[in-house]
Amino acid sequence: MHVLLTAAELAAGVDRLAAGVERDRRPGGLVVVGVLTGSLLIVADLIRRLAGPVRVNMVWASSYRGTATAPGALEVRLDLLPDLAGQDVLVVDDIFDTGRTLEAILGELRRRGAARVRSLVLLRKQGRAEVDLTPDFVGFDIPDVFVVGYGLDFDGAYRHLDHVAALDEADVAAARAAATPPPPDPRR
Repeated sequence: MHVLLTAAELAAGVDRLAAGVERDRRPGGLVVVGVLTGSLLIVADLIRRLAGPVRVNMVWASSYRGTATAPGALEVRLDLLPDLAGQDVLVVDDIFDTGRTLEAILGELRRRGAARVRSLVLLRKQGRAEVDLTPDFVGFDIPDVFVVGYGLDFDGAYRHLDHVAALDEADVAAARAAATPPPPDPRR
């Protein structure tokens, strides 16, 4: 693994993002909607830096499954959300890759009547966007590499890291091998 962003760099980035959200915030409450599971750490760190009333809700979205390093079909579940009609909403996601996840979630929240919907992403991969959408707040631009740490995972692993690292091909191969169950023992 190669470290792209240290814990200190991430903390400074979250400080910068929170300051931007505060400058752009309207009077009244803010609803932060995190995208599970990758946004858990950024949501937790971000909301502790915001003033005033903040409500937190989560949605689930995934286009990466198992040991895949390229996105597949997008699945989104918004059934845990309360009524957001008339609310000021900030959607927080870990990474802006193709942009399809964020586009789907923002569109659905607007259809549900949110007064204002903005987006914040910790990371934005360069050269990967497949949609005409620019997140309102971006923590860091990164190269087109597969990253883990600070909430991002590879087959469920590495979310706990306090930094963001790029997996190289040897890391991916080792993780895939570890995830593959051994063949059955013919003697049993």
